[in-house]
Amino acid sequence: MPSVVVSIEVEEGATVTKGQNLAVVEAMKMKNNTPAPVDGTVKSIAAKPGDRLKPGGVILTIE
Repeated sequence: MPSVVVSIEVEEGATVTKGQNLAVVEAMKMKNNTPAPVDGTVKSIAAKPGDRLKPGGVILTIE
């Protein structure tokens, strides 16, 4: 479902662990945390607060 990025909780180059909150998105007036699916390093951030996301949209990339 379409959503809006509320905040990005990490920076490029940050080391993240599985389950760590990466971003907050809002859909249907509900805010949802976006946890890291794997351990890794944030390679790039593709979205910023206020951006609208389509289903399957990329917020950031972890390598």
